[in-house]
Amino acid sequence: MKTLKKISFLFLFLALYLGCSKDSSEEETTAAVPEAVEAYQALNVSYGSDENQVFDIYLPENRTTSTKILILIHGGSWVSGDKSDMTSIKAFISALHPNVGIVNMNYTLAGINNPPVPMQTEDISTVVNYLSMNKSSLIVSDDIGFIGVSAGAHLSLLWSYAHDVNNQVDMVCSIVGPANFTDPAYYDNVLYQPVFQLFGNPSIEFLESASPYHRATTSSPPTLLFYGGMDPLVPTSQGVDMDAQLTTLGVPHEFHFYPEEGHGWDGENLLDTTSKISTYINTYIETE
Repeated sequence: MKTLKKISFLFLFLALYLGCSKDSSEEETTAAVPEAVEAYQALNVSYGSDENQVFDIYLPENRTTSTKILILIHGGSWVSGDKSDMTSIKAFISALHPNVGIVNMNYTLAGINNPPVPMQTEDISTVVNYLSMNKSSLIVSDDIGFIGVSAGAHLSLLWSYAHDVNNQVDMVCSIVGPANFTDPAYYDNVLYQPVFQLFGNPSIEFLESASPYHRATTSSPPTLLFYGGMDPLVPTSQGVDMDAQLTTLGVPHEFHFYPEEGHGWDGENLLDTTSKISTYINTYIETE
């Protein structure tokens, strides 16, 4: 009986199909098949007049308006460095998270009478605004995340905590990033005075405004922190105090401390860092 019903249904389907005109069936078939979205890549996209105001963008195939973008911010003490320094991070994200968009950006480098803040956070704002304004043509979401290293980590935290007016940041990762310029271990140490000279020897109020530690709020995005106990450039207290501040504020975060590492590391600890970043991306960027 079941076989008879299947055969009867098949004949009914064929009768209805053959009764339709060829043109209408073709139109229905065409309308029912969505167009595949191709991968997109553009290098050195200009977003300003300075030679360093460029970024690379990598978008996956078959992306949707839910596809989020990770923005990579290089280090270099705010005065040097290049997006090419983030090549290995870009490569591991592409390999482990092929459905995530990536923007690897340069920013205007600081110098004498040309302090990093607000110049470099304004560069980040310009790139984020570009992505938002072009999200329809790029076929991406408004939601973003940041991974920064050293000075780039400072900028990533600062922008996420103080300049994300549209609540677009879903996660931010700091790898050995300065977090509190009023920390006595930083501010009162002669070794770090060139940093404050670069910032124009500003007031304590300004330094607080430029410090993620002071700009974090209860609504700051989930934060991933990595610091080394032997770092010659960033005092240990920068990570420890940032961890305590986020705990006090109730901000979801993780603090990972490698006692024997300096301003960067490799080997097993690098694998551990990569694994933890990947888990964070899975949790906050790849979810819709």
